[in-house]
Amino acid sequence: MKEPGLDGRHRNRDGKISEKHGNTLNRNLPTPIAQFPGGKTLAQMRQATGETSESKVRAAAARMRKK
Repeated sequence: MKEPGLDGRHRNRDGKISEKHGNTLNRNLPTPIAQFPGGKTLAQMRQATGETSESKVRAAAARMRKK
């Protein structure tokens, strides 16, 4: 297995940073995304926004709110 990067995030054998699991509930995120209810999973939020990473889902959700 490769050594973790300088940021300490877990990487798979290809060197890609692992994503947070899709079954993670919004209310269990370090900072829940205000545009979604606490019972929504990260997979549902990814599908609603069309983004994959948590930070991009947050940004897309903020843009959705402004519209």
